[in-house]
Amino acid sequence: MKKLIVHGDPGLRKDGVINYDGQELRVFSVQRQGEYHGPEEPQLWCTIGTDDERDAFEKKEYVPHWLDVDTIDAEALDIVKKGGDLTV
Repeated sequence: MKKLIVHGDPGLRKDGVINYDGQELRVFSVQRQGEYHGPEEPQLWCTIGTDDERDAFEKKEYVPHWLDVDTIDAEALDIVKKGGDLTV
């Protein structure tokens, strides 16, 4: 499990699937930063991991501050599935 900071908005949502670091990873959560008073483009702070790590994420069996952090531009991100079904 790790944090991925995406510079820009590629349309990624919770439960999306991305190809990153040579493997398919699930997007567990997305937090949008810098919308009003931040940089020119927003940043998406995503918690990503494998399907095996989903249970640990849901039970909060990890320390968020100890996760590795990577950054990527929105144009360079390889999105397999943008996100789960929207519930309105």
